[in-house]
Amino acid sequence: MPKKRSGGGLSPTQEAAKFLGVSVLAGAVLAGIALPAFGALGLAAKGSVEGFDEIPANLKQPPLSQRTAILDAKGDQIATVYSRDRTVVDLKSVSPYMQKAIVAIEDSRFYQHGAIDLKGVLRALNRNAQSGGVAEGASTLTQQYVKNVFVEEAGDDPTKVAQATQQTLGRKIKELKYAIQVEEELGKKKILENYLNITFFGQQAYGVEAAAQRYFSKSAKDLNLQESALLAGIVQSPSRYDPVNDEAEATKRRNTVLQRMVEVGDVSQAEADKAKEAPLGLKVSKPKNGCITAVKGAGFFCDYVREVFLSDRTFGKTKEDRAKVWNQGGLTIRTTLDPQAQDSAQQSIKEHVYKTDDVATAATIVEPGTGKILAMGQSRPYGFGKNETQINLSVDRSMGGGAGYQPGSTFKPIVAAAALEGGMPATKTYSAPYEMKYPSPIQQCGGKVYRNDGPKPVTLTNENESEVGPYSMKEATAKSVNTYFVQMIADVGTCPVVEMAKKMGVERADGAKMDQGPAIALGTQEMSPLTMAAGYATFASRGMYCTPVAIESISQRIGGQTKSLDVPKSTCSRAMSETTADTINTLLRGVVEDGTGTQAGLGSRPSAGKTGTTDERYAAWFVGYTPNMAGAVWVGDPAHDRQMSDITIGGVWHDKVFGGQVPGPIWRDMMTGALANKEAPDFNLVNIPDGDEDRGDGDGNGNGRGDEDGDNGDENGGLIGGLIGGGNGGGAEPTPSFSIPENLFQGQDGGNNGNGNGGNWP
Repeated sequence: MPKKRSGGGLSPTQEAAKFLGVSVLAGAVLAGIALPAFGALGLAAKGSVEGFDEIPANLKQPPLSQRTAILDAKGDQIATVYSRDRTVVDLKSVSPYMQKAIVAIEDSRFYQHGAIDLKGVLRALNRNAQSGGVAEGASTLTQQYVKNVFVEEAGDDPTKVAQATQQTLGRKIKELKYAIQVEEELGKKKILENYLNITFFGQQAYGVEAAAQRYFSKSAKDLNLQESALLAGIVQSPSRYDPVNDEAEATKRRNTVLQRMVEVGDVSQAEADKAKEAPLGLKVSKPKNGCITAVKGAGFFCDYVREVFLSDRTFGKTKEDRAKVWNQGGLTIRTTLDPQAQDSAQQSIKEHVYKTDDVATAATIVEPGTGKILAMGQSRPYGFGKNETQINLSVDRSMGGGAGYQPGSTFKPIVAAAALEGGMPATKTYSAPYEMKYPSPIQQCGGKVYRNDGPKPVTLTNENESEVGPYSMKEATAKSVNTYFVQMIADVGTCPVVEMAKKMGVERADGAKMDQGPAIALGTQEMSPLTMAAGYATFASRGMYCTPVAIESISQRIGGQTKSLDVPKSTCSRAMSETTADTINTLLRGVVEDGTGTQAGLGSRPSAGKTGTTDERYAAWFVGYTPNMAGAVWVGDPAHDRQMSDITIGGVWHDKVFGGQVPGPIWRDMMTGALANKEAPDFNLVNIPDGDEDRGDGDGNGNGRGDEDGDNGDENGGLIGGLIGGGNGGGAEPTPSFSIPENLFQGQDGGNNGNGNGGNWP
């Protein structure tokens, strides 16, 4: 008995026997179905014929997977993505040379036989018997098409692909029956068209149009004789006859196809000889697949769009259903990405933070009132090389991002919003000492209570010893006074703050529940830039939170037909009253006018925002907004290893990094370009009674930090956080009695004889 080859394959004799079995089976099928008079042959394969009859009559022909185009809001292409690089074309869009070449080399009797070429089977059987191996196959072009349908349906599942291509009698039977059905239903021309669109030509190119573009950078309709012969020759073995990697083997195969075209009468010998002498003439276009090819630095936004598609039930009940639609492709996805905003964001990022820096930056812009993501970028490019990454630093972990970053003082306005919404007046004053224990007890959600009455109670301090209250909400917000906001959360309770954050879409980037310790007032919970931008957009839209959206519309082309798909819509809900939002806007607008965020100011355009710098300077933020755009900028080490002290960022040395110093200018330049030539609406500001000036009845020895760099200036309200500067007078707690004067934001005295240099590091 013949032995198997050492490599585990069959010997030539066994291969021939196997082919003989398949060939006889084909004859049995013909005999049992098409030719009943062949009784003996039919009886010999009776069991096989019965199995044949049990196969479902209809071949499922899945839509061919094609490339997907992702567009910006103006309709310009951002990137092309695909599971199969394929562009389906009709037969009239394929060169006649190509049509003839593929038929000549793959199935020269294609137009003479039915689904199964009995003459071809007998011829192949004879040749293989003579050679002792498998020298010639007998599958018709129709059968090959059916096999490719099985492979296409298997997708990228290696197990299903193996099942679709395994050389078993059962699969061959199924292939034969479906070939008969296809011949009856489609006809020769359509079968040829389908075959040319489905077959694999190597180099990631599926279908003749993609192959023509890949190897010759031209359309399939423009292929000449020798180019057509080359492509037709590749089909039998895309790796062996790959012209990019083995020109000699590909040339030999091309010439074989040309000679075969002579033999079947498609071209003259002279035409073939001339074509054989021609060089391959390759003009290779590299595969351009995936978000790595995105323009305008939009690779991470492109990846976010993919994550949205695969995670949103609008596109399918299960992840598998959604992945199937995505891999099938043929989609044209118009997104919310504003090219002007995206260009501006990337340009600002590039100018301020280098990809080779020890730290990175990520920035996102969201449109208030709609949730549309207008821009998304970061300093470390999308890729696999050095100083590149595939982690989207702007989004939550579930959407391809990391674990997030502590937002620091940028979380304090959320605490203030919860307090205002609960009825606290905007004039609320707390003692706000420089150092204190966390208050205890503090009410939490679910009836739980935070306590800090153990043998070693936890304490906190303000940024510097000059920050000693009492403070009103306005000044405490301006100076970002830690102890003030901890006293506030003690009165409000942590639950309203957590609930307000949730209403504003502000949740942890890692998907965990928000911690309910009082330290959340200081921004200890890790967030993503997209989360913070969308959250602050709630203030800009006067209290309406809209979930972020990235997709405007999707159309899908299937089999020559185009249909529209439903897309997820932003869900808008009221997170706070208009009065609360207007009050926060009034509190924050001065940050970019006269406070720590002056380097983020937009000139005459009304804007508001908040700086933030975390402990040990692992992260620095600026989150700000105008009535029509909200943006968040984070700077830090994604690995949380590098503290931002004694560091060079974007070619500029910093002894210490602050939120207004590095993120602020990035935000300013990004928003300036994004908002150019757009309307400049104002906020709906409110009058906040102010009693701070009356506090100066004491000795007035206020020696705060006038700005983030610690420069002192007499009576120059440092305005950290953006409202009122000024030292801390030693007099009694004032009684609020007047509204904000128009020139308030120019700086105020800190009190009688005070040095007026209040402030801290937000």
